[in-house]
Amino acid sequence: MHPMREGRNPGHRHHHPRGPLPGPGEAGPIHHRRGGRGRAPRGDVRAAVLQLLAEAPMHGYQLMQAIAERSGGRWTPSPGAIYPTISQLEDEGLVTVTADAGRKLVALTDAGREHIAARHGTSPDPFAGHSAGGPGTDLRGLLEQLHAAARQVARTGSDAQLTAAAAVIADARRSLYLVLADEPATPED
Repeated sequence: MHPMREGRNPGHRHHHPRGPLPGPGEAGPIHHRRGGRGRAPRGDVRAAVLQLLAEAPMHGYQLMQAIAERSGGRWTPSPGAIYPTISQLEDEGLVTVTADAGRKLVALTDAGREHIAARHGTSPDPFAGHSAGGPGTDLRGLLEQLHAAARQVARTGSDAQLTAAAAVIADARRSLYLVLADEPATPED
C-alpha cells in the first residue's frame, strides 16, 4: 500500500514478513534462503520439464503434479516457475504449445529431443535429492500431517480422545529426543 493513501501516516513503516524495512542509513536484516517454505531446495525446473516432456506431452498443471510426484511432494514448483519456463523453452524452439480442450499442451520438438539426447548422461538428474525417504526425509510434511490430525481431534474429539491425543504427542516428543540421543524409543520411556 502506498504510504500517502488515506488514513496512512507518511512516516509509518510498513510491516514486512521478514521484519521491518530498514530506515535511511540503516542496514537491512540478513536473510538466509532455505529453498522456499522450508522445503527441499528448489530444483532445476527447466531440466525437470524437459525430462518429463521426453516421456509424454503435458499441460502445465500436469507438469507441476508430475514434479511433485517424482519428488515425493518435497518439490512442487509454482505456476510462476513452470509457465515462464515453458515460454522460454518455446522461444528456444525446444517445445511447442498447442491449444487442447481449452488448455495448452506442451510437447517436445525435434530440436528439444536432440537437446535432451546431447545432454544425456552429462546432466544431473533434476529429481536427485528430492526423492522421498533416505537422507533428507521430509519431516516437515509428516509434521504437517500430524498437526492436521491433532487439529481434527481438538475440534471434534471427546475429552477422553483429547487426553489420549495429548499423550500420543508427548510420547512422540520424548521419542524424538531419544532418537537424537541414539537410544531406543520404547513406550515406557
